[in-house]
Amino acid sequence: MKVTIAIDSLKGSLSSLEAGKAIGTGVKKAWPEAEVCVRPLADGGEGTVEAVTSAMGGEMVTLRVTGPLGEPVDCVYGVIRESRTAVLEMAGAAGLTLLKDEERNPLKTTTYGVGEVIRDAVKRGCRHFLVGIGGSATNDGGIGMLQALGFGMLDKEGKQVPFGAQGLAVLERIEDGEVMPELRECTFRIACDVTNPLCGPQGCSAIYGPQKGADAEMIAEMDTWMEAYGALTEAKYPGMDSKTPGCGAAGGIGFAFYAFLGGVLESGIKIVLEETRLDDYVKDADIVVTGEGRLDGQTVMGKAPIGVAKTAKKYGKKVIAFSGSVTKDAIACNQEGIDAFFPILRRIVTLEEAMDADTARENMEDTSEQVFRLIRAFME
Repeated sequence: MKVTIAIDSLKGSLSSLEAGKAIGTGVKKAWPEAEVCVRPLADGGEGTVEAVTSAMGGEMVTLRVTGPLGEPVDCVYGVIRESRTAVLEMAGAAGLTLLKDEERNPLKTTTYGVGEVIRDAVKRGCRHFLVGIGGSATNDGGIGMLQALGFGMLDKEGKQVPFGAQGLAVLERIEDGEVMPELRECTFRIACDVTNPLCGPQGCSAIYGPQKGADAEMIAEMDTWMEAYGALTEAKYPGMDSKTPGCGAAGGIGFAFYAFLGGVLESGIKIVLEETRLDDYVKDADIVVTGEGRLDGQTVMGKAPIGVAKTAKKYGKKVIAFSGSVTKDAIACNQEGIDAFFPILRRIVTLEEAMDADTARENMEDTSEQVFRLIRAFME
């Protein structure tokens, strides 16, 4: 029996590898002679740096950068020296979780720190970038990142505009004469699972501004500024279209990657599965195990477990999933390649108790053991 395990993290509880190892321990208790392979998994959001970097034999780097409100923060990213690849999550430098609720203000928050991470990785020899852009605290169109990389985002006096969306309000000219020359050699794969354009009713300001602290007046202003920014960019770089799906991702940083850095906006799980070469580990397995913190109707909308299931089904493999909890509409997962799924809660507990790492690890291990005892009973 060969079992390949690729489960997403149980956020706030277990990392992808921790959850996978717990499942593996349960499998071995039920089936000591089974061959178990645990692979890290993420969908381009939280946990992507750890999952991809570990899978590709890279190292973690900690860099002090400019945080969303200008204060220094420590951002962790991955470097895979063999392939000259850097793996980063913009949330590590410009994420909502770095702010208190009362500090959220997209007029002020900046992506400058994201550019500082890219600069550092370039200096370390990286020329290929895998970037997760979920969890942004910003709505600056990525101009902060671009400033850190040497772009001139200038006001009418020829000075760099201030941080945040307020910088877009006074942006008059874009210059690229001082940009890092190494960027011409770089490729950017951007994990982007939304299709919002830069501006308009479905643009970044209208759809995501409220969660970042914007009120109705701010949203209207920012959308106007963003539209002018898009037009200015399109004039500078003909052929760049701010209506391209995904340009509104993460407060418009999707547009900055696409228009200024030649970035390709792709499905997060697609990037992770390709870069970690999950196919190589699935095709020889007898059973594939996946899962996430909560399986529900949204799981089928491009989330990691369905990506694993689709990969497994290419080779005709059976797929089971474990999760912290499931909802009634999680049954949709059965139509998308997950043959059966199992919640791991063993008794009635509080949410805090359920998310305790030791409890979750024990529940995952015990549930895995019993499921594989059942599988073994039917196969022998």
